[in-house]
Amino acid sequence: MIRRYLIAGLFTLLPLVVTLYILRSIFSALIGIFEGPLRWVSLHAGLPDPPTWFLGLTSAVATILLLMLVGALVGNFIGRQLLAWLDELMLHVPVVKGIYGATKQLINAIQSNQDTEAKGGGFKEVVVVEWPHPGSFTLGFVAHRDCAWAVEGGEGLVAVYVPTAPNPTSGYVVMIEAAKVRKAHISPDQALTWAVSGGVIVPNHVKIPERRAEA
Repeated sequence: MIRRYLIAGLFTLLPLVVTLYILRSIFSALIGIFEGPLRWVSLHAGLPDPPTWFLGLTSAVATILLLMLVGALVGNFIGRQLLAWLDELMLHVPVVKGIYGATKQLINAIQSNQDTEAKGGGFKEVVVVEWPHPGSFTLGFVAHRDCAWAVEGGEGLVAVYVPTAPNPTSGYVVMIEAAKVRKAHISPDQALTWAVSGGVIVPNHVKIPERRAEA
């Protein structure tokens, strides 16, 4: 009886715990930006070291204000120009440009709802691939078709991004023969939800087209 209650409680709270964990990780990273400057100001102003609760509260308020400010900037022309200038600056800093550029492109690809060109997947095409070894399958997103730039004879290879759970912004990029990439008849949002949930949440009412018999 106790074991049954524990398991039921675990699976009931698991979605909430995973959501809070991801949000906490993001929020903690943002709060860390302000904690150092606050301690520096206190030190040079001759004030006692602020308590942990004060640092956390002040950093949280500053983080919320920062997010609101950035959101407001995105909504007007001058703000977009400033953010574009910041992007340009970050993309010219050695080492930083690789991490920043790749992360930004990944986020944009996941969030984009626009159609992409035939040569690029743009993460809008969900596929099933054999990964990480023969006999195992997972969902992925077509990142790009035609990998001739990477390997000789790569015209028939497809670059597929395989997200990890529960954080889909990290994952693996693999080049797979086009014949071994099968289209999944679900939307990108459904595929992301499946990955974030660890495979627990599956799309409903998905109808797989029947294959026509060969003559």
